[in-house]
Amino acid sequence: MNSMEEHDVGISCYISNLPGFRGVLKQRYSDFIVHEVDTDGKVVELSSLEAIAEESKVSAVESKENQTDASETEVISYASQIEAFKSLAGDSDASCLEEFINQINAGGEESLSPIILSPDSDKSHRTAVHIFFRENFNFLVTDTVDGPDASSKCIRVRSNSGKSNNRDKNSRKRKERDNKPFDSRGSENWPDAGKFLRFHLYKENKDTQEALGVLGHMLGIRSKSFGFAGTKDKRAVTTQRVTVYKQQASKLASLNGKLFGIKVGDFCYVNEGLCLGQLLGNRFTITLRGVVADSVDTIKAAADSLGRHGFVNYFGLQRFGSGSVPTHLIGAALFRGEWKHAVDLILDPRDGDILLSFLEYITDDMSYSINSKARKYYKDTNDIAGTLKQLPQFLVAERAVLKCLKQFPGSYLQALKSIPRTLRMMYVHSYQSYLWNNAASTRVQKYGTEQVVLGDLVYCKENPSEKVAEIVGLDSGDDCGDSYDTNNEDEVSGDIHDKSSSNVKVVNAEDLNSKCYTIDDVILPMPGSRSIYPTNDIVKVYNDLTNKDGVSLTESVHNAKEFSITSVTGSYRRVFQKPINFEWELLTYTDSNKPLVETDLDKIGKSKPINVNPVSAPNEQKEKASDCISQFESSDDGPKVETDHDEIGEKEVTLPHDESVRDSSSQDSHNALKLTFTLPSSSYATMAIRELLKTSTSVAYQKTLNQ
Repeated sequence: MNSMEEHDVGISCYISNLPGFRGVLKQRYSDFIVHEVDTDGKVVELSSLEAIAEESKVSAVESKENQTDASETEVISYASQIEAFKSLAGDSDASCLEEFINQINAGGEESLSPIILSPDSDKSHRTAVHIFFRENFNFLVTDTVDGPDASSKCIRVRSNSGKSNNRDKNSRKRKERDNKPFDSRGSENWPDAGKFLRFHLYKENKDTQEALGVLGHMLGIRSKSFGFAGTKDKRAVTTQRVTVYKQQASKLASLNGKLFGIKVGDFCYVNEGLCLGQLLGNRFTITLRGVVADSVDTIKAAADSLGRHGFVNYFGLQRFGSGSVPTHLIGAALFRGEWKHAVDLILDPRDGDILLSFLEYITDDMSYSINSKARKYYKDTNDIAGTLKQLPQFLVAERAVLKCLKQFPGSYLQALKSIPRTLRMMYVHSYQSYLWNNAASTRVQKYGTEQVVLGDLVYCKENPSEKVAEIVGLDSGDDCGDSYDTNNEDEVSGDIHDKSSSNVKVVNAEDLNSKCYTIDDVILPMPGSRSIYPTNDIVKVYNDLTNKDGVSLTESVHNAKEFSITSVTGSYRRVFQKPINFEWELLTYTDSNKPLVETDLDKIGKSKPINVNPVSAPNEQKEKASDCISQFESSDDGPKVETDHDEIGEKEVTLPHDESVRDSSSQDSHNALKLTFTLPSSSYATMAIRELLKTSTSVAYQKTLNQ
């Protein structure tokens, strides 16, 4: 398989039979803007980069705590470890190490130079020294450097700046707080302002984890210390809420001048940190460029239909991974208990993967080619250590599997479980989503999109959570993000989980006669041990596909519970989703390198000059649909109408991240369609765009449009 297509994962139907038109999605990452919608229904925007007023009180407390930490650090003694090291390496090296540690504990860690131990030509002895440091001084790191002559080597010792000076105490605390989404140290003396700092994170062309990793590195804390409601799409401009435990707003605000493609602001102190799922959805502002249609009426009819009837609420292609091996195939292997096959699917070369070349094309990042070469190297040599040296760090699952196999050869199940839980559960959820998509397509093909039929599943009308379901939808969606897909998840909101399924019912004849349910109420299950299935023909889809894949919906063939459908609770998802507060507007532009919509940062820059990378302001002429008819009807190749604004195509602009897409000197007028709407957190915006354009959202097709 060279490139995953929509039909491979069950995406095949539309709600309307209206014709589509041409439009390029995400030609620029700034054409895809996402704002989180919080649990109060408020759209999260970046409006200020300034720290808040209560800083003096917080600063005083932190200063006091820093003094306390320093005093605690001074009493730490490593005398016994130094004495043991003396017997291993000699008096000279032991004295040198003791002085080095004393300097670190005195607070001079940042300016401290590494120390070099005595030359050592015995490799086994050097190995013993490395192990000794790893077991006794976890705040130090060692490596081997060339000695004074060709036959000798020396061990270099330096401080690991990511570790706290209060070594043993903090190591214990890290273990104690492993199940907490934040760093809980030092809370006793924090003022009444609220122990969590909440801020708005604005990012451009970066995924959420990457942005938080940058902030964590600059603050000297782990990215796990941050709490957030959902991950956002990478190739986009997004704004979301983030919380961090006991950090000063002024400290974060001071980072803005050093950050590239990231800004933080709108600070406040709150009592609780954010957790995944604590959002209503996402507000999207999407610009489709290079729009070409038979007439403006085609666009108007398609946009009006999307607003009135919505779209089939498919899980988008992002749900099934970014590689040529769909993650649902790995999920099926896990459900069957084929551990080695699952590992092979994760690690094997992916020949002809069109996504790799596309990602290189839009990012100029050669790590994607390195990824492909590393996979082939492992397949040919089975050299785990050599493969790990080649694999990019962002391949978390692959690296985790290889590290485990290096330590425990042949332990494939253990290797799979070494993958971070949210990431390995992606494979399970992906297969559930594959079944759901196929069931949804069959529902549309067999029973249409206009009415409820006998045997459909719905939520009971008396369900008190029904109003929430109406607002949020039954799942998460497009570009709002599941926590495991870090590259393309600005499109995902959340599925409604009902552990008892007591609020789900099968539509009967009485329900049909009363007409109390509409097509918008129809849901389908994500298979699980407690899932209820439709009693009409749709249930056959689940049975037929799982039988074909050798997966059982009712019993497990292995004892690994997390990889068994019978041990997964399951959930439900709305089959049809309407965009909320839907708006659309036709625009014209002449310079393809200029943004057409203002970002939050653009708006802040207008009101107050700030030190940011320049982003050109949108100068393009806006026209309503009724004014654009002649342009759309002028040619099948697109409009070629001169305007008074043609000269802006000649201006030179500075673009962040080299987002230029073509020669900006062209004076041809082009058309764009700006769409603004809100989706619940588990719906995919790309599926709404698919309904509008009637074109594929696959990487292969989008690449042809960008070319």
